[in-house]
Formats: sequence, structure tokens, C-alpha cells
Amino acid sequence: MNAMNQPQDAPVAFQMAWNKHDMPALGTLFHEDATFVNRFGHYVRGVDEIVGLHAPIHSTIYSDSTIENELIDMVAINSEAAIVHFWSRLTVGTAHPAGPHAVDTLILAVLTRENGAWRIKALENVTLTNPRTGENVLRDGPGTVAP
Repeated sequence: MNAMNQPQDAPVAFQMAWNKHDMPALGTLFHEDATFVNRFGHYVRGVDEIVGLHAPIHSTIYSDSTIENELIDMVAINSEAAIVHFWSRLTVGTAHPAGPHAVDTLILAVLTRENGAWRIKALENVTLTNPRTGENVLRDGPGTVAP
């Protein structure tokens, strides 16, 4: 069920669905024609494609993963549209071939309200990397986890 009463609810709603590994619940956060770009640049359109992108990894390499999201800001475009930025820390366990580690990303989501419900229209996820080396980096701040 969609738990977004306002655009600022997107980070927590996304985190809750992810951490339960409930991909149908994740799908309810998106409009039917939404777009999604994962941290590797893979683009999909539509709820079925978004769920289809995530379901296989949640039953395998991300089966013991969690994310912790933190709202950065929300910018209202008008009363029916908003842009939300949030930090996301993905922590994976032994199910991942690379072993336990953490990855920080910055997520940009565009939300619109239709028929009284806020849903994500577009989401893009960017991994934080060192521009000189290309290595993943963890951001400084509250909740920092050592890799």
C-alpha cells in the first residue's frame, strides 16, 4: 500500500518496502508509467519493469540488504508535483558476491499527485564515487558506516 501522504514521505516509504524485500509494495510507490534509473544507469519504464528489475536481486544478492534513507530536501513545483532528493545507504551482507559492504547513493525523485495520491513519476539513483579514481565512497555525516 502506498504510504506517501506528502512528497517528503518518499524516502521512508521506499526504505520500508526495500527492507521488507516487498517488491509489489515498492511498485505501489510508482505511477504505472514511471521511469527508474538504477545506480548502474539501467533505465526502465513502468511499474512491472521497475518491480522486474528489483525482484531478482532481492531474492539473490540483495536478499540480506537494507537501506537507510535520509531526506535532503523537497522542492514543490506546484500543488501537484514535487522534486525530492534523499541520501540512501545500501548495506549488503554475505549474499552479495563481493561480501558485506555499504554503498551510498543520492536519489532524485519526481513525485506527482493524481486522484489524491502521491506517487513517484521518475527516480534516478547515483552512486557516490571518487571522481579521480572511480571508487565508491561513503558520505560523511550522521550514520556513517565503515566499508
